Order: sequence, then structure tokens, then C-alpha cells
Amino acid sequence: MSENSNQFLDALKQMQGVEVGDIVDVEVLDVEEGQIDVGVENAGIEGVIPRREYTSDRNVDLREAVKPGDKLKALVLRKAGGDKENGEFFFSVTRLKEREAYDELQKDFEEGKTIEGTVTSSVRGGLLVDVGTRGFLPASLISNRYVSDLKPFIGKTMKLKITEIDPSKNRLILSHKDLIEEEREEAFDNVASQLVVGDVVEGKVSRLTNFGAFVDVGGVDGLVHISEISYKHVDKPSDVLKAGQDVKVKVIGIDDDRHRISLSIKQTEPSPFEQATADLHEGDVFEGEVKSLTNFGAFVEVADGIQGLVHVSEISYKHVDKPSDVLKVGQKVKVKVLNIDPNERRISLSMKAAEPKNSDGEGNRSHNSYNHNSVNKKYMNNDDSGFALGDIIGDQLKDRH
Repeated sequence: MSENSNQFLDALKQMQGVEVGDIVDVEVLDVEEGQIDVGVENAGIEGVIPRREYTSDRNVDLREAVKPGDKLKALVLRKAGGDKENGEFFFSVTRLKEREAYDELQKDFEEGKTIEGTVTSSVRGGLLVDVGTRGFLPASLISNRYVSDLKPFIGKTMKLKITEIDPSKNRLILSHKDLIEEEREEAFDNVASQLVVGDVVEGKVSRLTNFGAFVDVGGVDGLVHISEISYKHVDKPSDVLKAGQDVKVKVIGIDDDRHRISLSIKQTEPSPFEQATADLHEGDVFEGEVKSLTNFGAFVEVADGIQGLVHVSEISYKHVDKPSDVLKVGQKVKVKVLNIDPNERRISLSMKAAEPKNSDGEGNRSHNSYNHNSVNKKYMNNDDSGFALGDIIGDQLKDRH
């Protein structure tokens, strides 16, 4: 059927009268302060478009918005009582636009498309958004973070997802949070595919909380828990960090299921253990203070805050039932480093290996040499003692025979 034929049928239908719910072409006849007088084309039927049915903007001057002779499409709302033949109708432009908008929004919803809308006002519990029709954006769906002040959003254009739509109830629920989550998941996948646990990367502090700091690493926020900020005690992250600060972080965990990256600032720096043992080696002999006693040995201070264990079997060549039988807290003792385990952060010490069971002359020379050099050097390698751990074990085996 030709386009002219369609136009003819439409005109014929309008000449036969209009029904509530019809979409008709109207011509502006006159503009008053609160309404627009119109006539249905080719039908000889007149009616009005009330101000609220033309625009929801109360600041619009109708006389400036439309002029006599303008052509509009409108929805027939209802009949109005009157003595005129065929009666008089009320028409709506806004509801027609809403109907058309809902048709388009329904397609967007079914296809999962992203739409744009302008925030018009804030109401209790959320925001009203113009997306061709009025939609509601709940406060809980504005962001993936808590939003306390809604006013800054008024007038802004936002990208949104439709979470619920029901044209019959004029119900349209929107979400910006869902879009953020989708973008975040995509960004996470991109960044996580380039990171490996153990990597050290540059980042920027994006925000601070009571439990830690979020650091942007390549467009994705990773969490530095408060316990991973520093080896020293931190009461509040804001005491040592600030938003926008550049930091070096180590990747200590990647959770693909929860889309989370765990980071550490302190692990990019030498630990107190590493600092304390940097100049300490197996075989070094030094004097330390007994800090505590247990049934299985004595803990001796190696450096400030760092202690090593002298197992009960390493206290003396003589049998020791309890460390407290021969030692006391605060006592200065001479120890030899047997082993340093950086992974477990453990230091094994020996008192008896620092006082080899040999001739008194050699023992005295070693002791005097230690006292002289310990003034200038905290740790000393006792390579001159001539004893190794195997020698000590060998002596013990001989004693048993």
C-alpha cells in the first residue's frame, strides 16, 4: 500500500471521530497561560492540552514554547463535558512521549543496553531521572559506595541500567551501581590478567577507610589492609597515608571470584627482621640479653625487637633440665648463630657453641678477642675458633661412649 493511501486512511479515520487512547495529529489554535487550545486535523474536533500534559517544567512559558499553527502529535486522554457537537477532548503530549519512551526502554531492557538520563530532582530514598519518561534511581543503586548526599547529582547526566520496567504501572527502576560493577569486573579482568602474586607495582591511594587503604593499580582499586600498611603499629590509615599519594605496593592476593586484589605496602620494604639480620651470618658470635625463658629454651635479643632461640640442648655441654636453672631474664650471654631462616623469621642460637669445649688457652683467647671487638662491631664471625657443629656433635658422641 502506498504512503498516500496510508495518509488517506488515517485522515478518514480521524474524520469519523476519535476515541480515548488514540494518537492524533493536532494543530495549535491558541495558547493561554495554563493550556493550549488545539484542533484535531481533518476531524473538526477541538480540545485542550493542559499545561501539565505538555511539560513537567513549571518554568516553561507556554506562549514561548508553542505558537498558533504548530503541529503536534498527542494522546487522547478523555472527553470533557460540553455542549459542543462530538464533545471536547483533553489531550496529552507528555504521556504520548512516555508511551513511546516506554516502548523504546522495554527494548533496551530486554537487550541489556545502557541508557542515559538527566537527574531532575531528589526525593526520599533516591533520585528522579528523565530518560524520556520519569524513572526512579534508588539511593542504594547510585554507586557501589554509600551515598549520603543526593543533591550534588541533580542536573547531572548519568549512564544507567534498567533493573525493572512496568509500563502499566508507570514503574521504571534504574541503577548506576550495576553499570559500575560491570565496568569494574571488566577492568578487573584486564588488570588481573597482567598481574601475578608477588609483583611490585606503582599505585595511587584512591580512598581511605578505618580498615585500610584502597590503591588504584591500573584502573582497579586493590585493598591494603591496615595490617599491611607498615611494620609499625598503625591506629588509622589516615595517620600515615593520604588520598592521591603515590605508593609502591606488592600484590599478595588475587581473588577472581570476588574480583578483589589484596596489596601490601610494608612488604615492598625490608622487614625489621631483614634489617636486623642484614649483617648477621651463620657462625657469628655476639653478646645478647636473655629476654624470656621457657621450658624448651631461652630467647636472646639479637637486635632491637628481634630475638633468637637458644634451645635447651644448646645452653651448655652439661645436661640442663630447665633453662631457668642456669639462666635468668636480663642476663647477658655469649651466643653463636647456628641458623637464620628468613622465610620463617627464626634465628637459632647456641651458647655452648660460643664457648667451645677445648683448651682454656684457646677459649680465653677467643673470649678476649670478642670483648675487644664487640665495642666496634655488633656482630663478629668466630671463624678462628676452629669448631664446627659436626665437631660438637662428634664430641657429644664420644662422651656417651
